[in-house]
Amino acid sequence: MLRQILKDMFIDPDLLAELSEEQKQILFYKMREEQIRRWKEREAAMEKKESLPVKSRPKKENGKSVHWKLGADKQVWVWVMGEHHLDKPYDVLCDEILAEREHLRAVKDSELRKAQSLELTNNLKIRSQNCDLQVLKKTEPQNVTRKAAAEEASGQGTGAIPTKKDDKAQTKELTKKKDNEEMKQREDEKTKQIYKSWKEDSEWQASLRKSKAADEKRRSLAKQAREDYKRLSQRGKSGDGLQSALTGPQKPRRPPLPPKPQFLQPLGNPPKSLGNQGVIRTETSSARKDTIRWFKEEQLPFRAGYQKNSDTIAPWFHGILTLKKANELLSTGVPGSFLIRVSEKIKGYALSYLSEEGCKHFLIDASANSYSFLGVDQLQHATLADLVEYHKEEPITSLGKELLLYPCGQQDKPPDYLELFQ
Repeated sequence: MLRQILKDMFIDPDLLAELSEEQKQILFYKMREEQIRRWKEREAAMEKKESLPVKSRPKKENGKSVHWKLGADKQVWVWVMGEHHLDKPYDVLCDEILAEREHLRAVKDSELRKAQSLELTNNLKIRSQNCDLQVLKKTEPQNVTRKAAAEEASGQGTGAIPTKKDDKAQTKELTKKKDNEEMKQREDEKTKQIYKSWKEDSEWQASLRKSKAADEKRRSLAKQAREDYKRLSQRGKSGDGLQSALTGPQKPRRPPLPPKPQFLQPLGNPPKSLGNQGVIRTETSSARKDTIRWFKEEQLPFRAGYQKNSDTIAPWFHGILTLKKANELLSTGVPGSFLIRVSEKIKGYALSYLSEEGCKHFLIDASANSYSFLGVDQLQHATLADLVEYHKEEPITSLGKELLLYPCGQQDKPPDYLELFQ
């Protein structure tokens, strides 16, 4: 199945929905490797094609052509940077570029410092002017009262006419106040703009940090998946090598075909043979019929669904179940409960597992006369029972720690796998 996906470079959306996140990442990694392999093959073919002699085409009348400049040896003239005695070495060019960048950076820093110092001096001047105005406002009423008292004492009275000097002083003070107010407004607007730009920059920095953290998390998950795949594949290779060294090369032998399971007849009816009785079924689709035919012809010879050391159906085995029905069966169990069902979408199996976070579903590939999880560990087992026994002690994924502890048995009568064994 994995070979067919890599060949077509396409996976059915329904099949993709049943994969876990770790399975999706490993499948993406495999597809990316296949893309790189195909690209390298195409590049090699193009290079081989370019190396072949090109047949000269007949020239068209009034057609444009390119003439290469020839050297003294009548070959195409080529100039390689750095080979001429006047050319500068690569290290010298890099040093000059770095020095020029440093110079430009220093000029920008000096200009920025000058602007900041100028702005600081302007702010200090404005503050000093404001302080002077406040002092003048405080001292002005005292000066007026003193002047009035002096005029009364000198006998001039309050009806004195103001002179031109007093008018000029008042106009100067008014213009000065207006200038200060305008300056203050401009400074307030400038500070608001600076605060707004700083706030936008901080929000952008926060979003950048979040995106970097998400990228780092994805990289760590992909790295962990690759390490698990490598570790488990090495373990599988070492076990196979040891077995082949002890026993020598042997052809795989199929286990003996078990007898068909005997089902109890309902009370009150005489027992009849299953061959003459005929099973009354509802109308099924062609896909369901194909799945049942596939199971009978290809999976029964491998004792699919039977216990390892007996001819009874395993308690964890179920028939063709939907994803929703599998979730309902596991919802009454405890974390660690599991079942293996015949998939309704592909010719294979699906292992449904109940964890602390909820139900997980793993596809089991049965296309190579062996059983292995699609995209998780790639360890091949001879029977489904061997796969279950192995993962009672070894987790399916290193992150999820899924151990097959409690088989989820049948809750319906007759059992849902009845149509597979008739």
